[in-house]
Amino acid sequence: MAKEIIYLTAEGYKKLKDELDHMRSVERPAMSAAIAEARDKGDLSENAEYDAAREAQGLLEMRIARMEDTLANARVIDETKIDRSKVQILSKVTLLNHNNGKQVTYTIVAEHEANLREGKLAIGTPIAKALLGRKKGETVEVNVPAGTLRFEILDISI
Repeated sequence: MAKEIIYLTAEGYKKLKDELDHMRSVERPAMSAAIAEARDKGDLSENAEYDAAREAQGLLEMRIARMEDTLANARVIDETKIDRSKVQILSKVTLLNHNNGKQVTYTIVAEHEANLREGKLAIGTPIAKALLGRKKGETVEVNVPAGTLRFEILDISI
């Protein structure tokens, strides 16, 4: 089975790599120390602290494995090769919401980098999907659970 390629910005790749390094060098040794401390407290068959520490270690190892898999399948996007005339991944899009008259700016990013507070919209969201391939000046209608939204694309940049 072929693995899914995950597209990331250089910043997103570095952030994931730093998080993985932190888990390996800080959290993993701390977890081992917690298990050793719990083991020193006596009978393991009745030691809830030991069981909890082992379970936490298992969850941490699972997170590390998942992140290693993500990084192994990641491809860093070359921003110099992005077509600025239409909306695509890494495009910074300024929109006019016709429903409320407000202007919003989103950067279309991979799922792993999405953060709405930072204006980073995941490529798999209904709004991002509707914007992909569109050009400046176009009006886009998006069906969302709350109803239909109408946006006009005011600007596209990187």
